[in-house]
Amino acid sequence: MSPEKLDTITTELKKFAQELNLSDSQKAQLRSALEERHAKIQEFRQQHPDISKKELVQKIVSIRGGLRERVVQFLTSQQLEKWDAEVAKAKEFLGQSIAA
Repeated sequence: MSPEKLDTITTELKKFAQELNLSDSQKAQLRSALEERHAKIQEFRQQHPDISKKELVQKIVSIRGGLRERVVQFLTSQQLEKWDAEVAKAKEFLGQSIAA
């Protein structure tokens, strides 16, 4: 994984950790989950270099959908509510950027 990608994951993790008040264990579990999803997305992109932007976004949504299943295992109900709210904001933003 490139240093830039690791920085992106680290930044995302720090944001969630701060907003969700994650324990050290939760931070490690979230980082692992994010890294796994990122690796799957990169693998898909390498296997399908000519994929359209729309198809790529659909695949990313699919891969990231499994992330929620993973975080349910270690977030509290309050943390999960905040997680869901942030994911909803991101989906709304991505939907608007795709339509543009």
